[in-house]
Amino acid sequence: MQGAGAVTKIAFTASNTQIAQEAQAHLSAQYGNVPLEQAEVIVALGGDGHMLDTLRETQQLLTPVYGMNCGTIGFLMNDYAEPALIERLGAAQEEVIHPLQMRAFTSGGKTEELLAINEVSLLRQGPQAAKLRISVDGRVRMDELVCDGALLSTPAGSTAYNYSAHGPILPIGAEVLALTPIAAFRPRRWRGALLPMAVEVRFDVLQPQKRPVRAEADSRAVMDVVTVIVRSDDQVKHRILFDPGHGLEERLIREQFA
Repeated sequence: MQGAGAVTKIAFTASNTQIAQEAQAHLSAQYGNVPLEQAEVIVALGGDGHMLDTLRETQQLLTPVYGMNCGTIGFLMNDYAEPALIERLGAAQEEVIHPLQMRAFTSGGKTEELLAINEVSLLRQGPQAAKLRISVDGRVRMDELVCDGALLSTPAGSTAYNYSAHGPILPIGAEVLALTPIAAFRPRRWRGALLPMAVEVRFDVLQPQKRPVRAEADSRAVMDVVTVIVRSDDQVKHRILFDPGHGLEERLIREQFA
């Protein structure tokens, strides 16, 4: 961390894969492994999924998280290397991101609240297309979207599911969210919208019994939703560390030329 002294207390977390577990054992033997609550830095070993899990599970600690890739893509991760970890942590640059808060109301009368670092998505549960009504800050903007689903993405998550659904890549400093349809049938040519980060987006499921829909916050699902309300939660801060020259801004730019 630029400007900080040498890191002496590191907590390692690892995904369940063999390579990540072995990496945790090797690194713990070299650098020690303190409890999460005592750590100056948390080092997450795995892929992007494990990084998201680690950020969510440690968000109350406000401790920066440095990921090392033991997975596949590793967009949120740094390259894995065992030597000179203390020096890498000392030089790392910090990015602060805010998650989305999802409130999902189900047909059974339950309400669930989840945070999403990448995106909140609504997806059809059955063979028929979903029908969604979309409102922004209390004003209906689309009376009916017939689709496989729709998602609302943060800049940090814009290269993930959002990009695969042909949504835009957002600069990390952009104060906007990407609202992107998934296989839109009507209106057929609608490509989504860019919205100010401060807005509240509401999805109402039309014909929920005939056309059931689930909501997902970074792949954690709530089934049979009838209404989903999403907004950026600026009270929650996730601190992520990157090697110099390999931060989120550079990765987002590079992804557009891949």
